[in-house]
Order: sequence, then structure tokens, then C-alpha cells
Amino acid sequence: MLEEVHVAGLASIDEAWIEFSPGMTVLTGETGAGKTALLGALKLLVGERADSGMVREGAAEALVEGRFVVDGREIVARRRVAADGRSRCVIDGQMATVGALAESLGHHVDLHGQHEHQSLLRVARHAGYLDRAAGPDTLRTRDEYREAREAYLAAVREYETLEAQVAETLKAASYLRFVADEIDAVDPADGEDDELAARLPGLMHADRLSAACATAREALRGEEGASDSLSAAYAALQRVSGLDPALDTHTDRLGALIAECDDLGLELMRYADGIEHDPAVLDAVQSRRAALAGLMKKYGPTLVEVRAARDDALTRLAMLDEGEGGLAQSRERVSQTREGLEAAAMALAAARAAHVPVFTEKLAASVAELNMAGARFAVGMEDRPFESWGPDGPQRIEFLFAPARGDTPRPLARIASGGELSRVMLALKGVLGDADDVPVLVFDEVDAGIGGATALAVGSRLARLAANHQVLVVTHLAQVAAFADHHLVVRKEESDDRTVTRVEPVTGDARIAEIARMLSGEDGKTSRAHAEELLGQAREVRGVA
Repeated sequence: MLEEVHVAGLASIDEAWIEFSPGMTVLTGETGAGKTALLGALKLLVGERADSGMVREGAAEALVEGRFVVDGREIVARRRVAADGRSRCVIDGQMATVGALAESLGHHVDLHGQHEHQSLLRVARHAGYLDRAAGPDTLRTRDEYREAREAYLAAVREYETLEAQVAETLKAASYLRFVADEIDAVDPADGEDDELAARLPGLMHADRLSAACATAREALRGEEGASDSLSAAYAALQRVSGLDPALDTHTDRLGALIAECDDLGLELMRYADGIEHDPAVLDAVQSRRAALAGLMKKYGPTLVEVRAARDDALTRLAMLDEGEGGLAQSRERVSQTREGLEAAAMALAAARAAHVPVFTEKLAASVAELNMAGARFAVGMEDRPFESWGPDGPQRIEFLFAPARGDTPRPLARIASGGELSRVMLALKGVLGDADDVPVLVFDEVDAGIGGATALAVGSRLARLAANHQVLVVTHLAQVAAFADHHLVVRKEESDDRTVTRVEPVTGDARIAEIARMLSGEDGKTSRAHAEELLGQAREVRGVA
């Protein structure tokens, strides 16, 4: 709901504060009083384009401020338009763009009477209007369609993600198989490289090592070798054993040396016996070490990491097999959810088609009450390709209108007359009722080209519309103004050699005087009587005491 508007420096308006109330409010006044400027102020508040021509002559800028209550939350918007045409926006004290202003408030205000900022001219919204007008069963069918569409889109996203993963793995599959096969061909064992490194010196220097062992062994245990000399020394000391305890210690040490010499000789013999002198074995060890070194260079630097690379390659190859199986399952889910979506789409299209005759008949009756008896409506329902199905269904829904019998229904946006368009919108709004969720409706030129009983019908329709919306009407017709819950008069006044616009609420006798002026151009006795009669007639139609 629009609660309050402050306007300064805009067109003929020096400064004005306007408070608005629920229900139907009319703005009346002489031609040129400034009603158009007030509509311009509302357009600025909902994010429409601004230009320097809006700025009052002599003012540095035009300022429009508005206070709205949307879904229980208060929103304060401010729009400044400088004399050079630059525009600045503030929403709840925070700087904002014009786009943000339109997003925040544009969906909550409909301006009717011009070909701009009218939600009913946006074809994208027609499906929603039709569904809400059709009632809860159709809305449930639409919700089921949306759920089916989300399930299908989720299945498609899952399939595409899995497909990308499988494709990526497929690209690497040949390499992964090469890695696993290359490592398996060598089949390295943990620690094998260290074992081969320990064997290699013995194989490379077998002859030299054998010769050294033979020489050392001969020196230890050969004739006149170290063992014999030690044994002779030991025998000499043994003959004086027990004579001096100090010498006995050396005798014991000498005995230990003989034993160590004999043991070392045996170890050298065993070592020499174990030396491999086969060049083929040396070649095999060197080749094996080279193979392991090649693997460690590519996948290492250790054999542990080489084996881990092999295990990872095999794991990823196994995942590829699983992924291909999962891809088939995912493809089946896409197929199933598509079937569900197509069934839901058919149900929604059928529900809409069933309601179209009722909908268009109501609209035709509604515009007939507004002096457009020959007008008729149609609903265009164009099937879209499956790939273009959106959240509102598988069809492009568009309201079509023919102003006279014999005319071909055309899109609403092609209706040229502002007054005619306003009445069409009024009829649509009336039929849609609660289905139209725009809270603030502003009508201008709704009375163009009508009068008498038609004007009363328009006023009555606007009053009924105000039961579910806040309705603001700019009108020149007393028959329309009489139905208002609140009446604001826009007047031009001369002040300090300047013409300024004032906006004042009128009630009681002042309202009767304004209605009288609208009827005859003067506040005479006859006009007043007619005005009182008109107000009474409006109250009677509305059922207000």
C-alpha cells in the first residue's frame, strides 16, 4: 500500500505532501492543475525513466519521496532528478540504482492509462493471471507441473554432471590403463630397490672380492699364517700360566684372538662361497634396477608412491565402469521425469483450455458494462518446443482483444487508445479480483470518451476493485469521483508571482462543492443538488449508508 508521497520541484509542483488511505482515492481538479505531475511522481517512484524536463523551472532538482508498506514491511524510497537529467535513488536510506527501485516497488504499483509500466501488458504474466482466475484446482495443477519440471531439470543436471565426469575419465582411461599395465609389468615389491642396491656391489666386483677374501683367509689360517703364530704365542704363555696373575690376563686375551681369527677365517670363506660370478645375474640385477628407477622417476620418487599410482589408476578405471552404469541409470531417470513432466504439462494445458471460455465470457460481460458492448476477448495459447517450457507451462499464453464486432482479436499491447486500454484493464482487473496480486492500481484516462450510465458503471467497478486493492484514480467525471472513499483536489494557486500546485483532501460540504464543479463548472444550488444526488446514488450502489 502507498502511505505517503512528498513531491518538491517537480513540474508545476513547488512542494506537496500527500497522504493516501486504503480503498478508492480520486484526484480531481481543473485541466492543467498538476494531476499529470503527480502521476509523473509516482512513475519516478516505481523506477521509470526520468528527464530534466520534469524539474520545475528555477529548481536545482526534482524530489519525490514515497512511503510504502509491502507485505507488512515499510519501504521508504527517494528519487532525485537533477536539472541536467541525472537521477539518484535511495531505498530505506541506502543508495540504489533505478533498476533496484523498479525491482523493489515496480511490481507493487500498476499505472493504467499510458502504455508503460502495466503488468497486464506483459505477456509473461498472462499465464499466471489465467491460472489464478481459473481457481485453486488449476493452481494445484500448475504447481504439480512446476514440481515435475524441477524434478526433470534436477535429473538433467545430475545426468550432465555425471556425463562430464565420465567423459573426463574416458579421456584419461587409456593413460590410466597404460600406468597400471606399465607398473604391473615390472611388478615392484616394497623395498626391492634397496635390496638390489645391496646386491649390486658383490656382483660388479666378484673376482676382486673373491681374491681379497682368499688372500685374507690365507694370511689368517694358512701355513705360517696369523692363526699359527697366535697359537705359538699362546702355547708359550700357557706354559707359565698361574705364575703371575697379571700375565694370565694377557694369555686369556690371546686365546680370544685365536678364536676370533678362526671365526673370521670361516666368515671370509662363507662370504667368498656366496659371491656370484655369473654375468647374466649381474645384467639381470642392473636391468631390474633400471626398470625400477624408470618407474620411480615417473611415478615416485619411491616405490611406495609407484605402487600407490598403480592402485589409483585401477581405482579410477573401476569408477569409470561404475560411472557408465550410473550414467545409464541417470539417463533412465531423465526419461522417466520427462514423461512425468509431459503428463503434467498436458494436464495444465487441458485445465487452462477448459477455463478459457468462462474467462473470456466474463471479460466480455465486464467490458460491455463499460460502454464497450461489441468488444470480445480471446486467449492465445501457442505450444512451445519442449526445450522452451518455462515455469509457467508448455504454452505461450497471451490475452487478445477485439474492440468491436467483426474485429480480429489482437494483443493488448496494440490497443492504441489510452482510455480504451484503461477500461480494458479495469475490466480485466475486476474479473481477476484476488487473482491480481498487484496491491496499488493507478488509473488515468479511465473516463475518456464516456459519460452518463457508463461513467457510473466505471465508478462502481473501480469501487468494487478497491475491496482488494488500493485504487488511485485521476478523473474528470463526477460520476466516477462520487464512488471514492477518499477525494483529493489538485489546485493551481498564485503565490509570490509563482504558480504552485496544492493537493488537499475534501470531505463533507467541500466534496459536494467539488462534485458540483465537476458536473457543471460552477458551485450553484442546482449543481449541488445534483452532486448530493450523485453521491447518494453512489452510496446506494455500494451499499454504504
